[in-house]
Amino acid sequence: MSSDAHTPHPSHEHIHGEGCGHVAVPHGDHVDYVHDGHLHRVHDDHIDECEPAGHTEHPGAHEHVHGQGCGHVAVPHGDHVDYIHDGHRHAEHSGHYDEH
Repeated sequence: MSSDAHTPHPSHEHIHGEGCGHVAVPHGDHVDYVHDGHLHRVHDDHIDECEPAGHTEHPGAHEHVHGQGCGHVAVPHGDHVDYIHDGHRHAEHSGHYDEH
């Protein structure tokens, strides 16, 4: 997500950071925080929504099946659940996993 293309999250009083109580997810050059069923990122003096653009299939075989009790952090995301795995989010999609 470039600095000129972002969606600010309105009225966000909480300050995200180490120890803030929300799950931290490394995402490229920044860290996202799971909050209220979506992802936030600190951007300058405000918080942005940080959502993936497009559809990117996880490369190669993904032998692990994500689901309740699989051992990975579950992140509600719209009409499905993403799972934090190897420092990024996976979402099941039509017989494969997408990168989020």
